[in-house]
This record gives sequence, structure tokens and C-alpha cells, in this order.
Amino acid sequence: MHVLAALGEQDGPLSELVAEFSRYHASGEINSTVADAAASTAAVRDWASGQDVTFDELDGLTVTFQGAPMWWFNLRASNTEPLLRLNVEAADAETMARVRDDVLSIVRGEA
Repeated sequence: MHVLAALGEQDGPLSELVAEFSRYHASGEINSTVADAAASTAAVRDWASGQDVTFDELDGLTVTFQGAPMWWFNLRASNTEPLLRLNVEAADAETMARVRDDVLSIVRGEA
């Protein structure tokens, strides 16, 4: 009810209202068609290994940076298509864009 009341008190869309409370900058899910998901994931893991990160492989590969500024990403293969799905979050937009672009360049064979 409070959200509806706040939305009714402004002219903008709900997305503008919610953006004020977003803690991190997110890429949204980005899909990349790949011939070998395992090889692409391994290449991304090798890239990340040179940094101060932790790995989790519960659902794809999740990499979390231990320093500042904070960032993490999840890279997982689709169960139904030849795709890798990437989601990146970071403390600021510049870091999110840098990590997103670095991982995508590896996944897409541009690095």
C-alpha cells in the first residue's frame, strides 16, 4: 500500500521510484550464443583466477570480487539452447560495465 501511495504522489513510472532504492548497478541477463559453453566458462574462470575472487559453482559459475569496488557475476549455460547467460552486479555503473565487457569479450571469443 505504501508503494502504491508513493507511486500515486509522483508523475514518473514505478521504475524511477524503485531506482532510488537500488543498491547495485546490474547488467540484466545477457545471452551469448556459444559453440562450447564449458570451454567458454573455463576461459572466464581462468581470467578471474588472477584476481582476488571467490568461486561458487552451485548454478553455473559465480565469481565474487573480494575488494573494492564490489562486483560479482554469474555465468551459466542454458538448459535448452546453446547459450551462456551472464548477470553482473557492481557497486557502481563503471565497474559493472567493465566487468560485463571483459567477460563478454572472453565468452564471445573477442579477447
